[in-house]
Amino acid sequence: MQHCLVTGGIRSGKSALAERLVAASAGPVCYIATARSGDGEMAERIHLHQQRRPSTWALVEEPRALGTALDNLAAVDAPTLLVDCMSLWLGQMLGEDDETAWPSERDAFLAALARYPGRAVIVSNEVGLGIIGMDPLTRRFADELGWLNQSLAERCDTVVMAVAGLPHVLKGET
Repeated sequence: MQHCLVTGGIRSGKSALAERLVAASAGPVCYIATARSGDGEMAERIHLHQQRRPSTWALVEEPRALGTALDNLAAVDAPTLLVDCMSLWLGQMLGEDDETAWPSERDAFLAALARYPGRAVIVSNEVGLGIIGMDPLTRRFADELGWLNQSLAERCDTVVMAVAGLPHVLKGET
């Protein structure tokens, strides 16, 4: 498996599943964290993720320029990547004042992923199973994440959906 999208609902087990997938890889692993620790609850979530990861995995904290991060890692040694997660990345990008930032960064990331010579496992929430948001920003978030997930699924060899901690292969093989 070269590139894999792991999707699922909130607390579906998608991050733990992605961690298991990359842990089975030979060679170095790099965890690309997109979250910013803006409050105590998010800091605790980040801490729990950190505790689960092996200390041998490299870490890149990149809340914005994911395409640049992938290109930089490809130039070094192209480790197996775990990018967690698209929904946090998108939410942060939509919160910026620059309306051109999201399309530009999204396109740069998708292009860098297509070029990335190593294995990449990408985590994203599935938003297509919930209710429709009442406000324009929530609707835009759901639309943009749905379109991003579709673009990633098209570019990935494998797509797995986590449901209640169980993997359901939608495309390819794990």
